[in-house]
Amino acid sequence: MAELPALPQDFSYSAEHEWVSAEAQAVAGATVRVGITAVAADALGEVVYVDAPAVGTHIIAGETCGEVESTKSVSDIYSPVTGEVTAVNELASATPGILNTDPYGDGWLFEVAVSEAGPLMDAAAYAQANHL
Repeated sequence: MAELPALPQDFSYSAEHEWVSAEAQAVAGATVRVGITAVAADALGEVVYVDAPAVGTHIIAGETCGEVESTKSVSDIYSPVTGEVTAVNELASATPGILNTDPYGDGWLFEVAVSEAGPLMDAAAYAQANHL
């Protein structure tokens, strides 16, 4: 296993290895960024394709909303929040390897106007659940 980048302490995390940006704490009305964690990117290996939900798509917490494909496998993206997609990271689509090299920065997947949060963990709980 490669050394993983530091886990942002002010993000929230899902059990399915998605992260939600800090401003979230995923309250209704917030617009948040969503991505996959370094744990997920490391498990996938070299990411070669990203299929994020389109702008305007209504997504539901806990349900699949896209896919990430690597040289090893295809993995579903599960939405950590319920709401409407307001932006998609074109850089991640054009250069999917950014999910491996910068999963918490330029490797974000999409932004959501939150109507409801799903079950999320803080960084300490996510780290404990994943033995980090």
